[in-house]
Amino acid sequence: MSTLTFGFIGLGLIGGSIARAIRQNLPQSQIIAYDINADTLREAAQCGVANVITTRIDASFSDCDYLFLCAPVQKNDENLSAVKEILSPKTLLTDVGSVKSEIHTEIKKAGLEGQFIGGHPMAGSDRIGFINSKAVLLENAYYILTPTDSVPENKVTDYKNLVQQLGAIPLILEPAQHDYVTAAVSHLPHIIAASLVNLVRDKDSADGLMKMIAAGGFKDITRIASSSATVWQQICLTNTENISTLLSSYIASLQGIQQELNAKSGDDLYELFDSARIYRDSFINTASGPLKSSYAITIDIADEPGEIAAVATILALKNISIKNIGIVHNREYEGGVLRIEFYQEEAIERSTKILREKATVCTTRTRNPTSVSFAAPFSPHRHIRTVRTHHHRYPAPHRQNTHSVPE
Repeated sequence: MSTLTFGFIGLGLIGGSIARAIRQNLPQSQIIAYDINADTLREAAQCGVANVITTRIDASFSDCDYLFLCAPVQKNDENLSAVKEILSPKTLLTDVGSVKSEIHTEIKKAGLEGQFIGGHPMAGSDRIGFINSKAVLLENAYYILTPTDSVPENKVTDYKNLVQQLGAIPLILEPAQHDYVTAAVSHLPHIIAASLVNLVRDKDSADGLMKMIAAGGFKDITRIASSSATVWQQICLTNTENISTLLSSYIASLQGIQQELNAKSGDDLYELFDSARIYRDSFINTASGPLKSSYAITIDIADEPGEIAAVATILALKNISIKNIGIVHNREYEGGVLRIEFYQEEAIERSTKILREKATVCTTRTRNPTSVSFAAPFSPHRHIRTVRTHHHRYPAPHRQNTHSVPE
């Protein structure tokens, strides 16, 4: 691919991650960035992601091959009028929003259907802003494209090729189909997570006992409740009908479960959990979806000063980046006292191997074939006992094919 020019209207977590992926995989590209946050623009320029920064939507973007609308959903609609004034006929306009029907409607009103392909990288984080953006966020993530009927086929092909170059997996969907699917697998789960967290807050005792022990499994299943409130407010306001329809079905399901629970219907309750287990286990472990996978291990260590620092130092000396590290006080759903989360899946195998080399294998725990106990010490500290790979680990997919999902 020849040298391309990319423009970004908004440079937050997703826009920043795409820009970083472009810089990493297409280093000769020109990147022009606009954001309302001056610190974001300054950081983008200083770290070498953006070649040109601007504080307004102006002619700086007129030579772009691709122009990404990366502001919140409703703000993108507002930016369209300014974008139309400076848009070159050669530019492919795209967005990164989680809702597609509304942006397609606005594109049609603006008369830009021949230059627009909706985009939605199914990736994210519970952290926000350019400062938390990373090129790796796109790796092996589905990247949904929603072309208009008027955009040339070669533009669709070029965009799919670009997505693959950035390490993601392109999927072609109709806008309405996209919005229903994402309402089910992304938007509704965010509402459920937020409501669960608020339920614990509202029902907690004055001494905060629930909050104190809300670690392990509860913290994992509600992790997405830490996402941007503004982003999810706008998603709910723009994909309302689909979310509401699915929410009604979910409420009816919960009411049925409540009846089975009150009736102490053991067979029905068993079927609830067993059918869910079977269906979940059938999920294809190929790509990160909208609920971003976490890559982590848990380790049994002695409760002595310096133990956590020793583990972190060992991994740092091997150039393994740690995303998060902390003590697991509630281990109802996972073993190990120290939980280490990584940015990439490969770090699990590397770190496990390194830590195993620092100790002598003593026994293997029977419940989890990847759980290994250690007896011998390692320098400078002596007490790593067990390393377990975390449950939320997904194999990387093969990326040679572009997938189209039928209606």
